[in-house]
This record gives sequence, C-alpha cells and structure tokens, in this order.
Amino acid sequence: KQWYQRRVAITAGEVMNQPISGDELLNFFKTLDDYTPTLPDSLTAHYLSQAGLHTSDPRIIRLVSLAAQKFITEVASDALTHSQMRGNPAGGSTASGNKKSKEKKNCLRMEDLQPALADMGIQVKKPAYYM
Repeated sequence: KQWYQRRVAITAGEVMNQPISGDELLNFFKTLDDYTPTLPDSLTAHYLSQAGLHTSDPRIIRLVSLAAQKFITEVASDALTHSQMRGNPAGGSTASGNKKSKEKKNCLRMEDLQPALADMGIQVKKPAYYM
C-alpha cells in the first residue's frame, strides 16, 4: 500500500514522466493477485482473445479488467455530473414513490452518456426511432 499512497500524492502528469522501479512494478503485480475486479476474469479473457491477445497470465487479465473498470467508472461518474449540470439532480423520480423521501433514483440516459463519452473521445449517436 505504500507505493500506492506515494503515487497518489503525485499528479498524473508527473507520474507519466517518472520511471517505475522494478520493485514497485513487482509489488503492483503481487497486489493484483489478491484483487478481485468487478469484471470477471473469464469475461476479460474472452474479449482479449476476440481481439487477438491470447494469454494465460492472470495478472495481464486482471490488469486489463482493472483498466476497463476504471474506464467504466469514469464514464458513469461523468454522466452523473452531466445529469446534475443539466438540472436533473438524480435523473428521475423518488425511490419509493413517497414524496417525503429525499433519496432519488439515478437513471443513465443517452443525453448524459453522449457528452461523457465524447469527453473520452468516443462519439455515440442515438439511433433513429421508427414507429
């Protein structure tokens, strides 16, 4: 945990310019063995093999799972921010239908997802709706 705390204190631009020592990288890969990502290893391994990367090293699979989880988390967080800026504080109605309840449900909408993905460089267009 020490290497992680030290890296967090450094800004992202500085981390990119600093070489990581072999010991730090080895410690990072050891922590990946204990970490269980949200995305299952089998799912990540399937999509890696579909993309042409066939590996049996679980550390590589977990590393890709961790990167995908981070990406999904950032997109969802940005979409929530866009929803709040649009004036839709929680994106929907009350959780229990009770007007006294302050807890709101969050609803992911294309209007919020499009700008969040555009910030990441991904252009998504809503498909035409035909009746």
